[in-house]
Amino acid sequence: MAESIKSEETFKELISSDAPVIIKFEADWCPDCKRMDYFMPDVESQFDHLPIHTIDKDEFPEIASNHDVMGIPSLLVFKNNEKLAHLHSANAKTPEEVTAFLKQNFN
Repeated sequence: MAESIKSEETFKELISSDAPVIIKFEADWCPDCKRMDYFMPDVESQFDHLPIHTIDKDEFPEIASNHDVMGIPSLLVFKNNEKLAHLHSANAKTPEEVTAFLKQNFN
């Protein structure tokens, strides 16, 4: 299960890792985010070696803006303070799309 990021310091610490980390940008009011929550446990189980975290776009608008997160849910992959990949909300509607994105970036 993805851990929720509650501070900018935690976010900075996670993305500075020398191992890839996935950050899911979401919000409580977002229906597509809730839909993704239903299938993410199955997707995550295929990639259990990858740390996945969530962050509320509304609580941290500057972080979202700094990383070009316009729509939610969005999945971003970071390593060594660099954004390596970004699955935009328009392409994150199904388990197949999310799984393909993760396979493309982690195989």
